Amino acid sequence: MASPEESPAVEAVESGPTLSDVIELLPERVYDNPTSLGMIYFARDLVLYLGLVALLVVVDSPFLLVPLWILTAFTTAAIFILGHDAAHETLFKSKRLNYLVGVISMLPSLHIYEAWVFGHKHVHHGHTVREGMDYVWHPTTPEQYRAMTPVQRAMHRLKWSWLGAGVYYGWDIWWKNMMHFQGTAKIAANVKRDRRIVLIYASLLTVMLLGAGAATYGGIGGAVWMWTKVFAVPFVLWNYVIGLAVYVHHVAPDIRWLSRREWTRFKGQMEGTTILHVPAWMNFFMHNIMMHVAHHVDMRIPFYRLPEACEVIRKGYADVVRERDFDLSDYVRITRSCKLYDFNTHSWSGYEAAKESPALVAQA
Repeated sequence: MASPEESPAVEAVESGPTLSDVIELLPERVYDNPTSLGMIYFARDLVLYLGLVALLVVVDSPFLLVPLWILTAFTTAAIFILGHDAAHETLFKSKRLNYLVGVISMLPSLHIYEAWVFGHKHVHHGHTVREGMDYVWHPTTPEQYRAMTPVQRAMHRLKWSWLGAGVYYGWDIWWKNMMHFQGTAKIAANVKRDRRIVLIYASLLTVMLLGAGAATYGGIGGAVWMWTKVFAVPFVLWNYVIGLAVYVHHVAPDIRWLSRREWTRFKGQMEGTTILHVPAWMNFFMHNIMMHVAHHVDMRIPFYRLPEACEVIRKGYADVVRERDFDLSDYVRITRSCKLYDFNTHSWSGYEAAKESPALVAQA
């Protein structure tokens, strides 16, 4: 995970509007975050999640398991997004309450709270779509792709295909940059503490599910089946939900990733993401996070104020704000056209951009 403290970068001088200009447009009310409202959403999502887990324990019919798995994955996303707001210290005014609810909200997705605070809040938000700094769905150049081994190329093709969002998030974000993240000296102890909490939770959950499975079905096979249907499958599907969401936030043919020297806070936060309109049922779980421009303009805005903030920003910067309706066909279309990226021309391309000679064509 890139660290701003370890990787100093020069920011371009902003000659046009600045991010501060955008923030000044926002009314004070979009920052209002009463404790009661945060607790209501937390209780709602926690009860829903626990109810779905209870159903997964007793249900075996594939006709019921499949929709339950999908619902559990989306509910994991819902409660995670509350933890995400807590990490930004917007869910509550109390830092202690944000931490407590944030840690609990990130347990179903096995996320280390303090590692997420650093990687997401400080690195991703601090350097959105910035070359060599923003580690989330950072594009590969044709030159970098040509230098890959055949196995690395195959993995890149998988991760950047329409089937790859969950693989990418689960491996590159969660496993490599979350579970293995140690942190700088300043936060290493906090990361270690929160990792221990996640590992204890995962261990206890595994023991309980294996025991329940053995008691219910008998044998090792029954124990493994209980763990698989209650935890493993929803966890894999959750990685696809969050991986796809983050992908469409910051990858599209008209989203430019910028070199370190040309990047500015305005360009990164205003031009580096999109307002995506999703169906009401999806937004029930996604908590307005697809209204992503306002979230990147100012992380202090709680999720339930994002629609109003987006409307203000849209009116003030209609020529800059990117906005569209979301559907899966749109996602598939983007994955077909956005494989490699040229930072010199600010253009996305397919893998053909890496083919410069017959020899390279044969390898690509």
